[in-house]
Amino acid sequence: MTTSRDRAARRTRGAGQRDGGARGAPRTLAEELRGRPDSALELLLRARPDLLNPVPNDLTQLATRAGTRASVVRAVERLDRFALQVAEALAVAPDPCPYETLRDLLTGDPDTPPEPGPGANADPHAPPALSPGAGAHPDPPSRSGPGPSRNPGTAPSEGPADNATPANTTADDIRAALPRAVATLRRQALVWGGDDRLRLIRTARELLAPAANRPSPTGLGPTVAEATAGMSPGRLQEVIGAAGLPATHDPVTAVAALTSLFSDRTRMAALLDQAPPQARAVLRKLMWGPPYGSVSAATAETAAAENGVGQAPQPAPGPAGAPQAHASAQGEPAHAASGPAPHLRWLLARGLLLPAGPRNVVLPREVALHLRGGRAHRGVEPVPPPLAPLAERRPQVVDSAAAGQAYTALATVEELLTEWQSGGPAVLRAGGLSVRDLKRTAGALDVTESMAAFWIELAYAAGLLASDGEADERFAPTPAYDEWLRLPAEQRWARLATAWLVATRTPGLVGGRDAKGRTLAALGPDLDRGAAPEVRRRVLGLLASLPAGAAVPADALLARLAWERPLRGAAGADAPPGDDPRSQYARWALAEAEELGVTGRGALAAHGRALIGPSAPPEPPEPTPSDEAPTEQPDLARQPVATPTPAELAASGAAAARLLAPLLPQPLDHVLLQADLTAVAPGPLERHLADVLGVLADVESKGGATVYRFTPTSVRRALDTGRTAADLHAFLAEHSRTPVPQPLAYLIDDVARRHGQLRVGAASAYVRCDDDALLAEILADRRSSGLRLRRLAPTVLAAQADPATLLERLREMGYAPAAESAEGDVLVTRADAYRTPPRSAPAPVPDGPPVPDETLLHAAVRAIRAGDLAATAAHKPAATSGDDEAGDDAAPGPATDRPAPATTAGRLPRTTSAETLATMQAAALTGSAVWIGYVNADGAASQRVIAPVRVEGGFVTGYDHTADEVRTYPLHRITGVAELADDSL
Repeated sequence: MTTSRDRAARRTRGAGQRDGGARGAPRTLAEELRGRPDSALELLLRARPDLLNPVPNDLTQLATRAGTRASVVRAVERLDRFALQVAEALAVAPDPCPYETLRDLLTGDPDTPPEPGPGANADPHAPPALSPGAGAHPDPPSRSGPGPSRNPGTAPSEGPADNATPANTTADDIRAALPRAVATLRRQALVWGGDDRLRLIRTARELLAPAANRPSPTGLGPTVAEATAGMSPGRLQEVIGAAGLPATHDPVTAVAALTSLFSDRTRMAALLDQAPPQARAVLRKLMWGPPYGSVSAATAETAAAENGVGQAPQPAPGPAGAPQAHASAQGEPAHAASGPAPHLRWLLARGLLLPAGPRNVVLPREVALHLRGGRAHRGVEPVPPPLAPLAERRPQVVDSAAAGQAYTALATVEELLTEWQSGGPAVLRAGGLSVRDLKRTAGALDVTESMAAFWIELAYAAGLLASDGEADERFAPTPAYDEWLRLPAEQRWARLATAWLVATRTPGLVGGRDAKGRTLAALGPDLDRGAAPEVRRRVLGLLASLPAGAAVPADALLARLAWERPLRGAAGADAPPGDDPRSQYARWALAEAEELGVTGRGALAAHGRALIGPSAPPEPPEPTPSDEAPTEQPDLARQPVATPTPAELAASGAAAARLLAPLLPQPLDHVLLQADLTAVAPGPLERHLADVLGVLADVESKGGATVYRFTPTSVRRALDTGRTAADLHAFLAEHSRTPVPQPLAYLIDDVARRHGQLRVGAASAYVRCDDDALLAEILADRRSSGLRLRRLAPTVLAAQADPATLLERLREMGYAPAAESAEGDVLVTRADAYRTPPRSAPAPVPDGPPVPDETLLHAAVRAIRAGDLAATAAHKPAATSGDDEAGDDAAPGPATDRPAPATTAGRLPRTTSAETLATMQAAALTGSAVWIGYVNADGAASQRVIAPVRVEGGFVTGYDHTADEVRTYPLHRITGVAELADDSL
């Protein structure tokens, strides 16, 4: 039996033959998609995964969905700068556009060098372009007219929206890179057609073409036809007459003649040679954009009268940028003394400037292109900016520095969670951590508040920290933290690093404001940014493309990222250079990678390369020098980066841990005791030693070596855990490489001698002591007045406070009390280790639909091909019994005795039940395939091509070519049936 893949390939070849024969080039995007191989469709669906949600029924539906505004906007936002510039050039080019025309729009005339910089063509001795004395200003119109608003007193920009062409870029570079850019646009179904008829899809053209309320990065304005759409026929004849053209019989030919003049290099040059010097200065001022200029009230009145534009205020123009105009009943107006200057009058008379509103004029697109030498953009960037200058370092130095920082990251996270495990900060009512608690945590960790927010969010992303969900909700470590502590150091780091790599929560936003002006808090809502992990992986991918041990300045990385994903629209216009969201994500990613130990001294470490794994996007291949577009060279760096699966993350984390393990310092089992009541840990300590020493002493400083200080409070804290003075002496003697200093031994003995003399129990609370003189001293102390103590017996005091408060106040007074049980035994207290109920790590919030894997792509293309086969298969006319309303009640009879009107494309076939049954039985006997309409139990209608095998019991069983499997369908759900043409399958 013929498989669906074989049929799809045969149909593809047939479509190609038909396109190249009778029909020529494809007439629609759907026709071109039918001629593409399955691999090309898979590349399209990978580059634009939103097209798969849900899977289209056929290629027509896929083409329709690819042209929707939301999908096109998402696709355009993923284009690199040069591909976007190519699309913008196609948006201002004729439709369809030959490849040579597109190339000329990017390279310009052969004898015109690229623009070296803003204002380079301006004559320094020329007069102002639109001088105040002329009553006109080269500013864009106000909000009521076309173009963006600008303060009238502000000088216009000499340059366009984009930068000038880099000095080292030549026309050959543009010609070499153009085929790849066109191939990228074709691959993403933004451009279709052959090289002689390139077509930008309609939605993309509307999105990128210049409009009155949306300036284009090209700086071009409307065409002559668009700008003169409302001009009176009499005024049009005056314009073409002043331009030296013969009169025409209608406005259409007049506009065509004027357009032809402005597009002719020779005739246009001769016309401009006659222009006054100030008029040429005006054109130079407007040629790179914005193309709109504002004029004073007096000038506007005169210019409006000359061009047939009404004096009354008019509404904003439409997308074409043409004002609402009408013919003037006035004759040739007399120029007032306050009218336009002669050089402006010369331009308006010949149509080199056209009215764009009551007080606005616009430079036509054809005129601007002539002045620019045929270039659509002032600055063209065909190749990405280089990652330079390189700072070469020995890979061993980079790996060692990164490993040291990785161990510091582990210690910081452990210190944070140890700080919070005995009663973490409260959760705000709106969610998150308060500013006060963030400052307190930053002080405890000895880091800045921004870095404290990073460590807190990192622990949360790794599932080590969460809220407990109680009535007085607080943050605390999760049970997963205990499991994490038992892992080797390299595995603990790998868990943190993999969580950071895919996290969408962005700690850099903490302290900022949301759209409603509310402060964004750590661990709070609204910190998820779907683009953050993609930028993070791309930054690491760019560092991985450098030689081992090499680093580049952050500005070079930001410039490359800006080229790969340039900002468009309001996001790009409102954000200062380098301050857009993606640049901020990149800066934060670089800083976080350095703090986490993924990079060292600005270069990617070996374990960092293993962490990002093979799924990181590679560098884009160099453009092909030929003028032929590459067919199967997908630019993976420009396609969406697939989020790694948990299995891939685990594998890359394990590989990174193996490389990191030899670089981490080995835990030590000893410290160095000093006579000033301090202990120096020359490196990381073993878990048991670190836990005990953390109770017995306070951390005084951290770094390459940790300094602990012994105090009476810290020693008492160790005694409270049930250890005796002898235990502490033995512990220190065992783990110190130096003898125990005498001051430290005296401190331990002195605190132990006083520890437990006072006993506190629950009466409400009482104090018991064998030394009645000590109790008398406490009673006489003014600081104990708040406890409301009274003597019950010579050795017992009663208090109105609870035991915990009583213990704390007595310790503040300098005593060393001990808690006792109801039986009179000393209560051994240990450090609280509060844990939340089991919590899972927060799930990342993706930015758009996920990138499909290979299995889903194969299945989707197979389903789309099968559905398209059913929708486009040539079939014989379906037999009917008269009117469409006859339905199943019509009299049965042979199908050949009734008229057989052809079915309309896209509609289900309609036949009676008897005709359906007869056609199915005949197809089962002959083994032929038929086209049916089917409605499932949910009421969804579809078209299918089946080869019936058995028809019995009200069901038909056959091979469904659409689903590529054997299925059974109830006959009463089949709306109709039609035979296929002989060459359909």
